[in-house]
Amino acid sequence: MKTRFALVLAFSVAASAQADDVADVWKAKCKSCHGDDGKAKTKVGEREKIDDMSLPEWQKNHSDEKIRQAIVEGVSGTKMKGYKDKLSTEEIDALVKYVRGLQAK
Repeated sequence: MKTRFALVLAFSVAASAQADDVADVWKAKCKSCHGDDGKAKTKVGEREKIDDMSLPEWQKNHSDEKIRQAIVEGVSGTKMKGYKDKLSTEEIDALVKYVRGLQAK
């Protein structure tokens, strides 16, 4: 029983650390343009006319692969540069899930 509890506790701590890590990556790399909530209600977001990623329509029209590609390669015709040389595969995967979590309820 103690072993099972220890495993559950370790998993919970690891999951919490991952959530904190991706939130830190979002704050460092994405927040200045996309905002805390992905709505792009920032000076840069409004000036550059960045899409609101929390909208169900936006979420529906952007596959995980399309989101991943934007993070890795950047977005042509915009100021968003790719992060392929700056973020690990794990960080990119976590950001894709983070973006999915921005959808407005």
